[in-house]
Amino acid sequence: MKPTRKPIHPWPVRLTHWLNALAIVMMIGSGWQIYDASPLFGFRFPPLITIGGWLGAAIAWHLAFMWLLVVNGLVYFTYSAATGHFRKFFPLSPRAVWQDFRAALRFRLPHEKGVYNAIQRLLYLGVLAAGVVIVLSGLAIWKPVQLWFLCDLMDGYRIARYVHFFAMAVIVSFTCIHVLLVALVPKVLPPMLTGGRQEP
Repeated sequence: MKPTRKPIHPWPVRLTHWLNALAIVMMIGSGWQIYDASPLFGFRFPPLITIGGWLGAAIAWHLAFMWLLVVNGLVYFTYSAATGHFRKFFPLSPRAVWQDFRAALRFRLPHEKGVYNAIQRLLYLGVLAAGVVIVLSGLAIWKPVQLWFLCDLMDGYRIARYVHFFAMAVIVSFTCIHVLLVALVPKVLPPMLTGGRQEP
């Protein structure tokens, strides 16, 4: 009997990945438009890279894709917990991260299908944590009275905006690194589109 070859990325992982990518792009673009209406720092994002055109439309886009992000995230977390998908991110140690970081600098970091190296594990865990923080801080900003306990957790509305901004910066940085790594190792992209197959 021929052994079964499991997909590298099962369809629920692929579906939630691409829905998440869409939600993040829309939320970042509309979020930058919202930021421009009341900047935290001495700069604004160029209109060309924002979404909405004006504050009201940007808020509408932001809230619409917020629900997609939250529901999609819950589906991903539930699926990963039920199937053991999270096991791919462990074990993780500072020593392993340092070894893989040195290998990456020498362009000798191995890329095995369906296996995450220590740097990938650290980045994925980091962006998942940032995703939780950005949702909680976003809810605190959106409903500071009704969700006062979240606002208090963030040390008030003003600080919640800074927490939200820096969580966004982490996600944008991850996205840029993620796209760069895919460009450098393009063989990892097809399995995220078709599923691919692991060796039995």
